[in-house]
Amino acid sequence: MLLYHTGFDEIRDVDLHRGRANADFGQGFYLTDNRDFSMRWARERKGKKTLLNIYELDIDSSLLIKDFDRDESWFSYIYANRRAMPDSLSEYDIIRGPIACDTIYDVMGITTSGLLTKEVSLKLLMLGPIYRQIVIKTDRALEHLRFIRSELITSEAIALARQLVASEEETYQEEFARVLEEAEFTKSDSPPVQKMQD
Repeated sequence: MLLYHTGFDEIRDVDLHRGRANADFGQGFYLTDNRDFSMRWARERKGKKTLLNIYELDIDSSLLIKDFDRDESWFSYIYANRRAMPDSLSEYDIIRGPIACDTIYDVMGITTSGLLTKEVSLKLLMLGPIYRQIVIKTDRALEHLRFIRSELITSEAIALARQLVASEEETYQEEFARVLEEAEFTKSDSPPVQKMQD
């Protein structure tokens, strides 16, 4: 399986503890199996090259793998991780599943404030296209990951990726607004404040 990671460094030797512990699937090295999607993370920084790191992952039966769909269990796991709760799936070597949209911060902030029900929050997080992330969580899984090469991402490719992101974001915001508008009507029969259950 070919996997991709975009950034400003060529990462031959992966440090599993370098990233944020409160990311979607907790501490680990985040990749995607979608080359085009990885390009959408590309940014430009003065004095830095933007690189697409390419890896090969050899999966065998010795690895403990958790697969998520975009559903309530996925949402609950991300919700706990984003709140820096203990990782409930720390025994897994690899976790695979959908990437939460960038507005997950806003959705969770509104939810924890009591303005949205869990059901509405879940609807909001189901919006938009599905892209998958693969997270290497343990040293055992890291032994199965092999760096192949890095490729320079041009300014033109970054600009094109930004255009695609902007187009998707516009569609997403329209859907987001529609769900919120519908929620205003459905909430009339619900208590005015309802906290999400952990």
